[in-house]
Amino acid sequence: MHTDSSRAGGSPTRRDFLRMASAATSAAFGIPWLVPGSVLGASAPSNRITLGLIGSGNQGACDLKRGWFLQGDVQVVAVCDVNTASDGYLPGQYLGRKPVQEMVNKHYAKKTPSGQYKGCDAYKDFRELLARDDIDAVAIVTPDQWHGVMTVMAAAAGKDIYCQKPLSLTIRQGQEMIKAVRKHDCILQTGSQFRSDAKIRYACELVRNGRIGQLKRITTFVAPNNYFGPGPGWKPMPVPDGFDYDMWLGPAPEAPYHKDRCFYRFRFILDYSGGQTTNFGAHSNDIAQLGHADNPGPVEIEDLGAEWPPKGDLFTTALKVHFRARYADGVELTCITKEPRMGARFEGTEGWVQCGWGGLKTQPESLKTSKIGPDEIHLPKSPGHYRNFVDAVKAHKDPIAPVEIGHRTASLCHLGNIAMRLGRKVKWDPQKERFVDDNEANSMLSRPLRAPWHL
Repeated sequence: MHTDSSRAGGSPTRRDFLRMASAATSAAFGIPWLVPGSVLGASAPSNRITLGLIGSGNQGACDLKRGWFLQGDVQVVAVCDVNTASDGYLPGQYLGRKPVQEMVNKHYAKKTPSGQYKGCDAYKDFRELLARDDIDAVAIVTPDQWHGVMTVMAAAAGKDIYCQKPLSLTIRQGQEMIKAVRKHDCILQTGSQFRSDAKIRYACELVRNGRIGQLKRITTFVAPNNYFGPGPGWKPMPVPDGFDYDMWLGPAPEAPYHKDRCFYRFRFILDYSGGQTTNFGAHSNDIAQLGHADNPGPVEIEDLGAEWPPKGDLFTTALKVHFRARYADGVELTCITKEPRMGARFEGTEGWVQCGWGGLKTQPESLKTSKIGPDEIHLPKSPGHYRNFVDAVKAHKDPIAPVEIGHRTASLCHLGNIAMRLGRKVKWDPQKERFVDDNEANSMLSRPLRAPWHL
């Protein structure tokens, strides 16, 4: 952020000094270093946050349109992706670093008197983007295997971070992300945007304030898979031109290229993600966590009959999710593949509340109009998830979904996947973040990273 100091209460940092020097040089030579004030509205250049986007695919482009472009005091100055440009994303989407770079330039060009703007740079290697001292924050919108490494490196580079959900690929990576963010005094927002939804907040306030009596059970819903693998016997394919496949794999194990391994379909391969358990589950289970007082974690997790692809399929995540977690306070959470595909249902001794896709439903019906009194529990409010991050960066205070919250929700999803993969019950110590007397399960808390990547 363009202020007297990048950290509240401090003197100008090296990053601030280099930015000011760069600005002076740009002004001397007439270079449009920052977008003119007319582009970003009334926000003064000194109050703008410069943002680099790492990951220029489906979600990265969506975040630009529905989030970063709408923040008048944010300027996107760089995008990064290992793919130059192609289709293969969600239907009708032609994306990659070049198309998304052009999207950014066109957005700002519409607001300039000349109708032209070329101020957004494009990178194949995210390390070049992180090395820029004129970038305040980064949005990490990559496959999950990259979240841990990129977050740790971004924190060390002094960047504030918006990291898409699920926060981590493994519980160990989440632990290292917390250490890095706190060590380097960074702001991190997890992309669990339902924390910023007023209806979700109200539903969880009803639960937290006892409107359904004593909480007994939570059911969380995840969508069925929307893609299916090529099946056993699939054959490797040649790597497309303009696609740095080795960099795409990054810290994940070396593997032959197939079109269904990358882009959106990465989500259904365990080397890169956790399937719908960590996709929709990162939202649904986060709602459950919010209504359950952000409980530190269950003490027992059990597979209830998850279904898996056939051996030899490229896809390796659960076809149908079904696990149960039991907490120390007696509350049981069941996560299942079922309509409405995203949301949580809280059941208590005197009623129930359900929220998510499908809106707010309650029993009794009168709960929908219940007022939360001034002396009752009020959960944090947010003007919107992207806006909340920007405000947190400016105030240098934790946002609504800080790194610990993201880790806690991702951990619940990872625990469910571990229990389902083992096909049995496991006991968990949420304080030590270790399975109890279970070496097999504990071996699944982390994964080796392919050289040269490390945490």
